[in-house]
Amino acid sequence: MPSKLLQQLEIWQDLFLHYLAAEKRLAPNTVRSYHSDVISFLDFLSHREVKNRITSGMVRDFLAFSHRKNISNRSISRKISTLRSFFRFLVAEKFIKADPTAILDLPKPSHKLPRVLTVSEVSLLLDRPEKRTVLSLRNSAMLHLLYATGMRVSELVHLPLSGFSLANGYVRVLGKGERERLIPFGEAAKDHVSAYLKKSRTKLLKARFSDFLFVTNRGTCMTRLRFWQIIRQRGLQVGIGKKISPHILRHSFATHLLEHGADLRSVQMMLGHSDIATTQIYTHVDSSRLKDLHQRFHPRG
Repeated sequence: MPSKLLQQLEIWQDLFLHYLAAEKRLAPNTVRSYHSDVISFLDFLSHREVKNRITSGMVRDFLAFSHRKNISNRSISRKISTLRSFFRFLVAEKFIKADPTAILDLPKPSHKLPRVLTVSEVSLLLDRPEKRTVLSLRNSAMLHLLYATGMRVSELVHLPLSGFSLANGYVRVLGKGERERLIPFGEAAKDHVSAYLKKSRTKLLKARFSDFLFVTNRGTCMTRLRFWQIIRQRGLQVGIGKKISPHILRHSFATHLLEHGADLRSVQMMLGHSDIATTQIYTHVDSSRLKDLHQRFHPRG
C-alpha cells in the first residue's frame, strides 16, 4: 500500500496540473507532458520506502534509473525541469518545506541538428506544376503559407479564417501557452491563398460554414497526419530524397531567414519560441553548412 506521503503527492499532483492549465495557461499537450513526467517519478517512488519527505537522493536515483532505461539526456533534462516546477509549486503552496531538486544540475543535452531543405529543394516542392483542382489549390496554399510563416503544423491546420489577413499580409497565430503572435508573409503565399479562397474553399465547403481557413471536402479542418501525408507524397513526386515533414519546412524557414541575414530575435518571435536558446539551434545549422562547404571546396580542406 502506498505511504501516506505518496498518497498526498498524488493529490498535490492534481492541484499542480490544474495550476499549469488554469493559471500558467499551458497548452494541453504540455500539461500532459508534465503529467507523464510526474507520474513516472511517483511510480518509481512506489517501489521504494518513502517515509516523511522526498530527498534529493531519491531524485538522483530516479535520474540514474532513467539513464539505465536509455532515456536521452534531453528527455531527462525535461523530467528534471518538470520535477523542479512541481516541487517549487509545493514549496510555494507550503505543502512541503524544502525543494529536493534545488541542488540538481541539468545534464547537457546532445544537440541534434534539425534537418532542413535547401532553397532549391523548397522551390521544387512548392512550384511543382500540376492540374489546378480544388484540392491542389488548397494544398499549394497550405505549403506556401507554411514556408512563408514557419508556423507549427497544428497552428496551420487550425488557423481560423479570422486569423488570416490577405490585405495586410500577416497571420495571427495562437501558439503554445496560448501566446499570440503576428507573422508576416510575402506575395507568393498571398497569391496562392488568394487563389484557394476564390476558387476552392467555397466548393469544398458546399454551403457549409467553417471557422477554419483551410478545410477538407467534409467541411472540417485537416488533421496533422493528413497534411504530413500530403507533404510527404509531394516530396516523393518531385524527387526529393529526404524524408519530408511539415516540421522540416518550419526548420527550413528559420534556417533560410538566418542565412539571408535575419536577426535571431526576429526569427524567435516568428517561430513563437519562449526561449531564444531554442532558436539558436538554427545558427548551428548554418555553421554546420559553412563547415561542410569549406571542407568540400577549400583546396587544403
